[in-house]
Amino acid sequence: MRIIPPPQPGEYPPYTIMYIKLLPTDGLILKHLQDNFDMVKQLVYSLPEDVLYHRYAPGKWSIKETLVHVIDDERIFAYRALRFARNEKNNLIGFDQDSYALYSEADSRSLDNIFEEYEAVRRATIALFNGLPDNAFDRMGHGTGTANDATVRALAYHIAGHELHHINIIKEKYLQAGV
Repeated sequence: MRIIPPPQPGEYPPYTIMYIKLLPTDGLILKHLQDNFDMVKQLVYSLPEDVLYHRYAPGKWSIKETLVHVIDDERIFAYRALRFARNEKNNLIGFDQDSYALYSEADSRSLDNIFEEYEAVRRATIALFNGLPDNAFDRMGHGTGTANDATVRALAYHIAGHELHHINIIKEKYLQAGV
């Protein structure tokens, strides 16, 4: 699988380091994306049904809502990567993750349906990054203001690290609490 070296400081918004630091630096980000998907699917399918609806605090997302949030975020950041790779010069607008979670109605979806979408998005993401020309990975794009500028490479790492961030929250807040 393709090697995509990790982004360097200045290639991503400062907050993104919390995601990037969760990943190995071997450049095998596309393999990690596939392996992470497999790990997430195995973990979530091992949980009792009632745990999928649990919220560890008022206003927090259920596990199903968290999964759909990860899918939404991946879809949005892969789209950003496509735009930046194609040298789009227009800034992108952000998105309201809480509104997306609310209107996803994830808790009414079956787990099979959620993972069907998750897998389709993941395959598309891997195919996108695998098919980009080498010089596209260094292109910088503009998000909502210059504080959100990122390279295409950084967006690949954002997607993978963001997923791990939420899986770590699930493990710490949902599974360690004896739910």
